[in-house]
Amino acid sequence: MINYEGIHHVGVVITDLERAKRFYGEVLGLKESGERPAFDFDGAWYEVGAMQIHLLVHEPAKTLRGTTSIDTRDGHFALRVANMQEVLDRLAKHQIPCKNNPDSITGWHQVFVTDPDGNVIEFNAVK
Repeated sequence: MINYEGIHHVGVVITDLERAKRFYGEVLGLKESGERPAFDFDGAWYEVGAMQIHLLVHEPAKTLRGTTSIDTRDGHFALRVANMQEVLDRLAKHQIPCKNNPDSITGWHQVFVTDPDGNVIEFNAVK
């Protein structure tokens, strides 16, 4: 049996590092981690509590998803937040389109966005 301790990181494929860093750092307000080794490809690591998001520059990825439309059934990762209104206010400030689902059948408030490369991100909070 494997004894899991949790999720360590989520790898997110991007094509433009500076654009992605503006989104994850400035728009979402995540703190960049200084731990990233000197890999032979560009990227950045961001802290989310005890977890990390690893941005991985991979130019051929431009054809993987190919859209920034928000599809809540597409592959995504979810970030649990304490206050959904803070998320909605920040997204509005940066004019980031979202799908707001305050009455989700999951029992929590969900908000979905995409990053500039089309990666789907869910925010959720206990109602």
